[in-house]
Amino acid sequence: MSQITDKVAEFVRPIIENNGMELVDVEFKKQYGQDTLTVFVDKEGGMDLIACEKIHNAISDPLDELDPTNGKAYVLNVSSPGLDRPFKTQRDYEKHLNQDVEISLYAPIEKLKKFEAKLLAYNVDSIDVEYKGKKINIDIKNIALIHEAIKF
Repeated sequence: MSQITDKVAEFVRPIIENNGMELVDVEFKKQYGQDTLTVFVDKEGGMDLIACEKIHNAISDPLDELDPTNGKAYVLNVSSPGLDRPFKTQRDYEKHLNQDVEISLYAPIEKLKKFEAKLLAYNVDSIDVEYKGKKINIDIKNIALIHEAIKF
């Protein structure tokens, strides 16, 4: 994260948590020619437009006072992280225990590099998954991308 995103994350986290939601990520980048600060928030049952608006209203004025960009104008967005967002936090992994996940690895394990499996266990160093009835342990550092498997 950049200094701006770190500063914003630290500042808005308690505001978001006091509203019964979870800060997932903060991004600061150019979109459509404008500097854009996007705060990704989640809650039990998922986010909706009303929840995004509630958090936007709760953090907008305090962020103006914080002035994380040192006077540089930016657009503030509050967004749901989306169904296919990558896992970033311990809570992401814990919420998806015993569910199917899609995994992409940097280096193959047992000839698998990109596959779907059931997430069985998580700790800070590794995860256990079940793939076709077989338990596989994967080092967290070998995971390029992991997210919920989306079924239609």
